[in-house]
Amino acid sequence: MLFDIHVHTTLSACSCLTLNEILENAGRLGLQGVCITDHQTMAVRRRLREGVQPNGLCVLFGMEYSTPQGDFLLFGPHDNLPAGLSAGELMRLVRQSAGVAVAAHPCRLSRPLDERLLRSGYRPIIETLNGRSTAAENAAAADLAARHGLTTTCGGSDAHALQELGRFATRFSAPIRSRSDLIQALQGGKGRPVAMSDTSLALAV
Repeated sequence: MLFDIHVHTTLSACSCLTLNEILENAGRLGLQGVCITDHQTMAVRRRLREGVQPNGLCVLFGMEYSTPQGDFLLFGPHDNLPAGLSAGELMRLVRQSAGVAVAAHPCRLSRPLDERLLRSGYRPIIETLNGRSTAAENAAAADLAARHGLTTTCGGSDAHALQELGRFATRFSAPIRSRSDLIQALQGGKGRPVAMSDTSLALAV
């Protein structure tokens, strides 16, 4: 299954992408699922029922949480996280709640991941393909994952507008129908990043 696991809606102040645009266009772009990851909030749960929609698209909820040591996509029961956590504090909370954390755009020059976090033993999943990062930044993210032996990687568009949706995605070898399915697949290394501009990848499901 192909999921864009990093998508922002108008619930993020920096995004102009609406839920309706996502629902109407994701399938046309070759996606079977999307994850809504608005900044610091899961308020989308008050606007849409999570799971498989009437048109067959699976829509799951997470959030993008910013720390001084980098930004993270969180999937799990993280509706009411306090603001201002460090990356280490955030990783401990995610672990305690049996959720999963993805280091988002870890080598973006403006918002890099503090590599000391990895050296101290924390092992987030690494987003090695991000639609708003440069090719060099994505290559550096792949190198970062390889250097630290982080074999579980993923891709997402980081879409803030319709034309960005589905630029990169994650192909899962297991069916995803719920947030718990997503967490298990990510934790089990059953996803890999793909460039959706390659239509053979987009259609080979």
